[in-house]
Amino acid sequence: MTHQARTRVPPSVRPRAKHKALDLTRDKLIEAAGHVFAERGYRAATIRESCRRAGANVAAVNYTFGDKMSLYTEVLRHSVRAAGQSAAMSAALDSSLSPEGTIRGVIRARLMSLCKEERPDWHIRLVMHEFSHPTSAMGRVVDEGMRPIYDRVRKAVGKIIGLPPDHETTRLSVNSIVGQILFYTFSWPVLAHLQPELKLTPNQLDRIADHIADFSLAYLKKVGHGKRHG
Repeated sequence: MTHQARTRVPPSVRPRAKHKALDLTRDKLIEAAGHVFAERGYRAATIRESCRRAGANVAAVNYTFGDKMSLYTEVLRHSVRAAGQSAAMSAALDSSLSPEGTIRGVIRARLMSLCKEERPDWHIRLVMHEFSHPTSAMGRVVDEGMRPIYDRVRKAVGKIIGLPPDHETTRLSVNSIVGQILFYTFSWPVLAHLQPELKLTPNQLDRIADHIADFSLAYLKKVGHGKRHG
């Protein structure tokens, strides 16, 4: 047996190394493209700039994702999934929680995702771009990353007020809760001018989460009480 034959790399090792390299390139492209899309929005961003920042060639995007929209969709999914699959959100969606516990947990998990320590700033700016100028990626991302959480909150709200999850009052109540969260997410530049002393620190966000939950649950319990005694 020759030395070359003895040192030949087993075929099973080469595919693993190749997959590892592809995964690394994919992760770098998602991270780099995330920054580019967050800075410029989908339409103004370029694949070339994303590849330059990732240290990859343009062909890597075509090979790994297919095209610019596919790359953008994956970046957006990654961002929304990061918020939806955090430890705090997983705990909030625990089936053993009471309806009130679920609502409080989801509010807190969503607000805590505004902390830069929890979630890179580009994640939030990327979603802001998408909400302002929706693309075809919106539907898929909403269905995969947002709808499961939205549906769970609808069920929790419905149980408190004694109405089905699809009832108009249930949906309007959930939308009001979500709206309070989104206010701090998307109105922060304005709020920073109105209340310069307000800083979105973990402690402050915790207090804001308690306020939104207390405010919302007070209304829900009032509606539920009215139904039981109406």
